[in-house]
Amino acid sequence: MVKIGIIGIGRIGKIHTENICYNIPKAEVTAIADINMTDKVIKWADGLGINRCYKDYRKILEDKDIDAVLICSSTNTHAPISLEAIKASKHVFCEKPIDLEVHKIMEVINALEEKNLKYQVGFNRRFDHNFKAVREAVSNGKIGDPHILKITSRDPAPPSIDYVKVSGGLFLDMTIHDFDMARYLVNSDVEELYVQGDVLIDEEIGKAGDVDTALISMKMENGTLAVIDNSRKAVYGYDQRAEVFGSSGMLTTSNDKQSTAMLSNEQGVLSEKPLYFFLERYMDSFREEMGCFINAIVNDEPVPVGVYDGLKSVIIGMAAKKSLEEGRPVKISEIKF
Repeated sequence: MVKIGIIGIGRIGKIHTENICYNIPKAEVTAIADINMTDKVIKWADGLGINRCYKDYRKILEDKDIDAVLICSSTNTHAPISLEAIKASKHVFCEKPIDLEVHKIMEVINALEEKNLKYQVGFNRRFDHNFKAVREAVSNGKIGDPHILKITSRDPAPPSIDYVKVSGGLFLDMTIHDFDMARYLVNSDVEELYVQGDVLIDEEIGKAGDVDTALISMKMENGTLAVIDNSRKAVYGYDQRAEVFGSSGMLTTSNDKQSTAMLSNEQGVLSEKPLYFFLERYMDSFREEMGCFINAIVNDEPVPVGVYDGLKSVIIGMAAKKSLEEGRPVKISEIKF
């Protein structure tokens, strides 16, 4: 039984806690911590059989009975808490990004070299049933050599301006998932990219120094040409699709919906809108990624999404910001650290 401590009990922290408690028999959540611990959260935890609730996360790191920690707190705490957890000899699951600065991620990588510990990064989309099927088919040569990759990723509504200001920007907050997905789907790193972006949805996002709409074209190291389109607002729901076109075929994914029922009448053909947000769309993937993390600990296997995956996606995000700012293609090798 792997004993878990969870640091940060916001939306994603609660999802992981409940998934472990209800769906992963090889693990047990024994403690949670949140700087804003409330009576409501304590009552919720008690209902799950968790009776150790702290404001200070260090109490989790000091607990010798706890084998692993989940870092679900704010982004600026991910790298510092990772370093403390590694020093305390805890396995770590860290939500993305590990940090917004490459040198801080390198500190985590260097700390791990001295320890025999598992460190998994929360790129949950790799565990989605649709994208897993595409990756498997591409890997098995079902479409020959991949030539073109298209990823569509559009949120149903923009986040609050307060969130935008601390998010690291579109490319390190939202598109970072798509950068990881591009690497995953065609099993290749990015060589070069070019970005066009603008503020087409909310002028307050522009005032905060960010964009809300972007097109990213990329050349992958294996020769695949890729394009990602992002929008902070798709009025019809959470739009998450991918297409891989190759020398002998094509793979596509559609949006998940509440049902596949379609109404056809004289007014037209109607179907359900896509699921509204990531909580509905990717709930199964959150369960799957956590199960893989626990299995890696129990069976002493490599984690499926490691610290270098976290590093590479941040570097791609930094290259994207540089491309937008300078209005030119940027090679990933230009990002020095």
